Amino acid sequence: MKLLIKNGRLIDPASGLDRIGDLAVAGDRVIAIGEVSRDFTPERTIDASGLVVAPGLVDLAARLREPGHEHEGMLESELAAAAAGGVTSLVCLPDTDPPLDEPGLVEMLKFRARKLSRCRLFPLGALTRGLAGETLTEMAELTEAGCVGFSQAEVPIVNALTLQRALQYAATYGYTVWLRAQDVWLGGGVAASGAVATRLGLSSVPVAAETIALHTIFELVRATGARVHLCRLSSAAGVELLRRAKVEGLPVTADVSINSLHLTDVDIGFFNAAMRVTPPLRQQRDRDALQAALADGTIDALVSDHTPVSSDEKTLPFGEATPGATGLELLLGLALHWGQRRKLTLGQTLARITSEPVRVLGPAIGSLANSAGRLVEGGVADICVFDPAQRWAVRADALVSQSKHTPFAFESSGFELAGRVQTTLVAGGVAYERGGG
Repeated sequence: MKLLIKNGRLIDPASGLDRIGDLAVAGDRVIAIGEVSRDFTPERTIDASGLVVAPGLVDLAARLREPGHEHEGMLESELAAAAAGGVTSLVCLPDTDPPLDEPGLVEMLKFRARKLSRCRLFPLGALTRGLAGETLTEMAELTEAGCVGFSQAEVPIVNALTLQRALQYAATYGYTVWLRAQDVWLGGGVAASGAVATRLGLSSVPVAAETIALHTIFELVRATGARVHLCRLSSAAGVELLRRAKVEGLPVTADVSINSLHLTDVDIGFFNAAMRVTPPLRQQRDRDALQAALADGTIDALVSDHTPVSSDEKTLPFGEATPGATGLELLLGLALHWGQRRKLTLGQTLARITSEPVRVLGPAIGSLANSAGRLVEGGVADICVFDPAQRWAVRADALVSQSKHTPFAFESSGFELAGRVQTTLVAGGVAYERGGG
C-alpha cells in the first residue's frame, strides 16, 4: 500500500529531525521524509495538519497474559491496546503459564502476534526452567525461536551461583539478561517502607531490597562482563548506584515504569488497591530522583509495565489484591506529561519511548535495530500520529485493554493527559485509527 501523510510535524528523536513536512510510505517502508516526489501516487492520504508524526513507540515491559491468564487479558485485546496507545513494538515478559522456557511456546506466541498485525512482539525467554531459579534454560534455542533476552520477571534467583552461571552463559553468546533488582528476603511486603505503610499497617519493602540486589548484580557483571538491563528501578538510592555503575563503564541499562515516575506512596490514600503495583510506590524524593535520572539519561527508557489484572483479583483488600495495572494506552500521555514538567523538547521526551528502548534492545532485534523507533528513509514504517494538544481524561470504561484497572483512572474523572493517538501504522499497515478501532 502507498500512503502519504501530509503537513505533519515530523519528529525523529534519534537524528534531531523536527520540521513540518510530508512522509511517504510504500509497502512496509518509509520512502520519503519532508519532500515527496510529485511522481508518488498514494492510494491513501492522511492529513496530519496540527499533528505530530513520530516513530511508533517501543515498550520494554508488558504482560499480555497469554498463555495461561486469558481471563485477565488476551493477546488480541492487549495488542489492540498497544496499537491504540501508539505502541508498535513491545517486549513481553516470560511469566506466563507455562513460562516461556520452551522454543515452541515462543514460536506460537510470535506466530499469533504476526497474524494479528497490531504490534511487533519481542518475547523475553525465561532465564531458568519454570522460573524456578535452579536450572538454566536452553538460551541458544530460545534465541533462535525469537527471544531478545532472558529474564526471571518478578521471581528472584536466590542462589548467587546460579545467577553467576547464567550471566557467564549469556556473556559467552552476547545475550542480555533482564533483571528486576529486588532481594528475595526483603522484598515480600506490599508497600514501600515509610510513614504511609506504618500508618496503614501494611507490610513493607525497604529501599535496601533494591540496593542489596543491585550491589550483587553489579559485582557479578564485573566478574562476567555480561550485559544486564535493570527493569523498573524504584528508588533514589538505586538511581545513584546505577549512575556510578555507568560512570565505571559497566554494560548496564535501565528503565522505570510510568507508575513510579508519577506516583508516590501517598497516593495509596485509604487502601486504594489500584495503587497496588510492583515495584511499590515510594516517597516523593524517590519519584523526583527517577524523573531527573530519566531526563539526564541515567535511566534509559520509560515503560508502561502493562500488567492486566482481573476485577476479582483487584477488588480485594490492599494487601490481598494482585499487583498490576494496565498501561499501554497511557505510555505516550504520561511520557509527555513528564517531559513538559521537566521542560524537555518533544524530541527529547519521545526518545525515551522510541529510539532509546531500541538502543537497549540492540542487535537482538536484527535488522530492525537500524530503523525501529526512528523515522528514516528506507526504514520500517512503524509510525505514531498523535495530537499533542488534545487533552483527555483516563477513564476505565474507555480503555481498549481487557483489564480496566489503572492508578490514573478515578470513578468520577480520570487523570487528564495531553497527547491523543490518531493513527498507528505497523509495517506500513494501519493497525489503529481513532474512530475506526
